[in-house]
Amino acid sequence: MASDSGGYRLEDGVMASFEGALQQGAQPLPEPPPLDPNDIPTAYPREDFRSRPANTYRRLEQGRPHYWGHRERVRQRFAKGGADGLPDYELVEMILFNAVPRVDVKPLAKQLLEDFRSFERLMTASREALQRHPAIDEKICHQLKLGEAVAQRLAKARVVERPVLGGTQAVIDYFRTTMGHLDVEEFRAVFLDNQNRLIADEAQGRGTVNHTPAYPREVARRALEHNATRVVLVHNHPSGDPTPSRQDFAMTEQMQLALKSIEVALLDHIIIGAQTETSFAALGAI
Repeated sequence: MASDSGGYRLEDGVMASFEGALQQGAQPLPEPPPLDPNDIPTAYPREDFRSRPANTYRRLEQGRPHYWGHRERVRQRFAKGGADGLPDYELVEMILFNAVPRVDVKPLAKQLLEDFRSFERLMTASREALQRHPAIDEKICHQLKLGEAVAQRLAKARVVERPVLGGTQAVIDYFRTTMGHLDVEEFRAVFLDNQNRLIADEAQGRGTVNHTPAYPREVARRALEHNATRVVLVHNHPSGDPTPSRQDFAMTEQMQLALKSIEVALLDHIIIGAQTETSFAALGAI
């Protein structure tokens, strides 16, 4: 507000300095123009705009990208409805948020799902396969592998310290998470105590697309070292078909004889396919 002398009401020493400048011939600053209520700065909205004319909203939208606020809307939908309320590409977007700041990642999320053919294949792709993609840098690769690691840790936590026979589906879910996406066969042995609780889960062999080596004496040796009383065998079929082969039946019989010789029971041999699995115990083969 202007004072009677034409200057501005400032305080204490500032006022004295300003009046001294006026006495030496300096011109006072003009009164600022009145604020246009429709000309609110876009980057600094300060009032409740519901009381402003409609064109104020249009002014505020000018210069903003089309995805303005999209990340927050996705987060809000996730907070309200969980993952079931989001399509796959929005889950991928949320994973990418930490790797790609301040950029619309929806096109990238959709492109990655298309290139890797599914959400599962994207999330379980090897680090090498991810790094070969031209749009995936180290940060994006890190976030995707972190998502896979969290899923595997959670699946394993559902098995540890729980009776395996009382939670067969949890065991299957765990191995589907860790093995279902592999493009070569892997053979694993799960060592249990006398209450069917997990002692150890170990990879015993890794082979080709249709064969993996399995050594009964090695599995028996590891069972003794773990002081296990029961064992579950698991391997995957990269073809997606969990139907046992003749070699699978023969290997299962050899494993059963080797474990029986040290008084360890073979509870099951599970083959993990793309969508289903086969249990030798359910088939009556054990």
